[in-house]
This record gives sequence, structure tokens and C-alpha cells, in this order.
Amino acid sequence: MNLSEEAKGWSCTACGKPLEVVKVSFTYMKGNFEVDLPACSGCGLVLVSEELATGKMADAERILEDK
Repeated sequence: MNLSEEAKGWSCTACGKPLEVVKVSFTYMKGNFEVDLPACSGCGLVLVSEELATGKMADAERILEDK
């Protein structure tokens, strides 16, 4: 299942608007990263899945901190 299909079933807990996949910017340890993630079409609240947070994001964090 791709991100667009995953976002279809979600709505924002803060304002109730549907989520849509948008490009989101992260800053960590002076590095800037852009990732496509589901975000609220109303308030912009971003959904970071547990799988992403404990997988790719945790791996990237370890690599950056080891440098």
C-alpha cells in the first residue's frame, strides 16, 4: 500500500480534516530533509507512523549521531 492509499483512511485529531500526502521538511543536527508524508489538509499536523519512526528515521538518527 502506498502513502496516498494509507492517508485516505485518516483524519486529523485536532481539526477533523482529511490527511493528504505532502512534502514535509525536517531539520535534525543541522541537516534538512524532505519526505512525503500524510499531513492534515487544514492545520498541517503530520502523521509519522510508528514503522517510519522506529525504522528509517531511527536508522538515519543513528547514522547522523555516529558522524
